[in-house]
Amino acid sequence: MTVKLFYFAFDFILPLVVGYYLHSKNLLSEKACDRIIMINITVFCTVLSLLSIWVVPLQTGVLLWLPVFGIILSFVPALVAYLHKKYEDGPEKASYLASAMLSNTGTLGGLCTFFLFGEPGFAYIQIIALAQNLLFLLFCFPLAHYYQQLFQNSKAAGKLSYTALFFNRKQLPVAGLAVGALLSATAVPRPEVLGDVFQVLIHVSAWTALIPAGYSIHFSTMRKYCGCCIKSLVPIKFIVSPLVAIVLAYPLFSDPVIFGSILIAASGPTGINAIVLARLYNLDLDLAGAAFFLTTAVFLGAVYPILFLWLHV
Repeated sequence: MTVKLFYFAFDFILPLVVGYYLHSKNLLSEKACDRIIMINITVFCTVLSLLSIWVVPLQTGVLLWLPVFGIILSFVPALVAYLHKKYEDGPEKASYLASAMLSNTGTLGGLCTFFLFGEPGFAYIQIIALAQNLLFLLFCFPLAHYYQQLFQNSKAAGKLSYTALFFNRKQLPVAGLAVGALLSATAVPRPEVLGDVFQVLIHVSAWTALIPAGYSIHFSTMRKYCGCCIKSLVPIKFIVSPLVAIVLAYPLFSDPVIFGSILIAASGPTGINAIVLARLYNLDLDLAGAAFFLTTAVFLGAVYPILFLWLHV
């Protein structure tokens, strides 16, 4: 438990603080921050995607439901947010939909399930996170690109490049997932040394993802979106999504660890990937930052303590 708490502070809180400090002291440029994001996506995320799915037992019956829930728990909040029609088409709407759709499942959710259920819970939620990461790469990147081009072309005449939506270097982790899935499906054993490589890269990836997140948090300019996050995203994230998970998962799973892992995944706050999208595609960074900060605060301060008392076994 002590080790996991250390990793939580070292890999989640500390890089956020470092990123915020670098921005406040003008020690990191916007261009350098974007370069860190691209390195994380094209190098670390690609390798980690390959290595992680390589060891997932894709043929196991009950585990096949977990990726399905990962997809459902992403699309349902996004659909509710879309039907809410909060913003007109443009950077704000794209950031709003991404903030509703993307959750901090793998990092924060993984730690929370470990505290409750140990390693089995951590493993279950990582499978859910894998499905959500695939959705992020295959759906969210093209969607963000679409809104970016739509907004740009509303100012200057031009055509949307649909080919560029799916074929660009930001999609390299999809290739990693495909290769890893093929290796898993064909029962190719993963060398033990790659497990050690994974353990190192997961920490590097956390820092290269979260430093730009901390860099992008601007409290003074985020204030105007606090009301939207509290009135809209908080109910979507912490009421609608968990209720959908309970209705769908309760009849299917008698194992309290699997059910609890799904419920924690369904109750996750806005993920760091919402900020990544906003930075890469010039969406509304303040909205994504406000959603990330406020929903994380609500989750840690109220939602997770309630879940801990309910699900503790």
